[in-house]
Amino acid sequence: MKIGIPKEIKNNEFRVAITPNGVKKIINKGHEVIVEKNAGIESNFSNKEYQKSGAEICKTPDEVYNNSDMILKVKEPIEIEYNKIKENQIVFTYFHFASNENLTRAMLNNKSICIAYETVEKENGVLPLLKPMSEVAGRMAAQEGAKYLEKPMGGRGILLGGVENVLPAKVLIIGGGISGTEAAKMCSGLQANVTILDTDESKIKKLNEEMPANVKAILSNKNILFNHAVKSDLIIGAVLVTGGKAPKLIKKTMLKDLKKGCVLVDIAIDQGGCFETSKPTTHQNPTYLIDGILHYCVANMPGAVPYTSTLALTNKTLPYIIEIAEKGWKKACKENIELKKGLNIISNNVVYKEVSEAFNLKYTDISTFIY
Repeated sequence: MKIGIPKEIKNNEFRVAITPNGVKKIINKGHEVIVEKNAGIESNFSNKEYQKSGAEICKTPDEVYNNSDMILKVKEPIEIEYNKIKENQIVFTYFHFASNENLTRAMLNNKSICIAYETVEKENGVLPLLKPMSEVAGRMAAQEGAKYLEKPMGGRGILLGGVENVLPAKVLIIGGGISGTEAAKMCSGLQANVTILDTDESKIKKLNEEMPANVKAILSNKNILFNHAVKSDLIIGAVLVTGGKAPKLIKKTMLKDLKKGCVLVDIAIDQGGCFETSKPTTHQNPTYLIDGILHYCVANMPGAVPYTSTLALTNKTLPYIIEIAEKGWKKACKENIELKKGLNIISNNVVYKEVSEAFNLKYTDISTFIY
């Protein structure tokens, strides 16, 4: 199979889909890899490193798309890439379709095979390809939240961990999954007072058993969420609905009751965001104010640490990439239920229910194609 790696062109996206070492392992299996020139430069991987691994370096993205059976990316295709994708071409990347109708319709129109990293799922519910970036985003949420609490950045002017005889900041984390847990670890390490809210009792019990004394996990409802939000200096939204839109848990009407200069960090922005006032921002212009509340809603947070993120992503995606290359998408998905759950669009058919529901599109059962 010919596998193509285009350079990421989304605003301030510095990651690349795979490392040179990952390329070498694919080529050792007898496959070809085409890498767009400078695709890995911002992640500190040179063209020479890819060439030494056996990859062909192409000058333009068109060369990559025109000569590849499978395209590997990090972020979803953006508008100028839509028409580069060919009929029956496999695209393996983070799509987050449920938050982007234009992208969904474009992929249906080009009749590609879309396998989404974020919906590849193990039998126990673990999302192995979302996990590494969720870890990065959770840890970054704490770092960015701490930075934007500083007065010159627009925040309340509070040191996250306080000092002797001065109370630390109060941090509220909505969602006790991977990103929420990682955010809590970082905030607790900086000595903040941390509360995690979740609706899963078993998760709450586990978090309270494992987290340090300055972290408390509580079973959430609307009243509990409101009562904790109004007391918080930093609120991190870390809600996940696999393959679907995030619920809007902090309403616009609540902003007037929050502390002025409170910082909202929305990790769920890739799925539409879990704050009603969230809108995607970039690393270049990461924040905005509404009613005195500072919003940080960067849609590709891990892109700011591309070396770490690319290594972490390759570690997890590589076995699936090789399986698809060895067997083709249909056989690979038939034999591997985890990959099968990653299928969102097949040709011009939506085969992932949450995506069809998001935009009232016709849903086609995956058994139509894989049986």
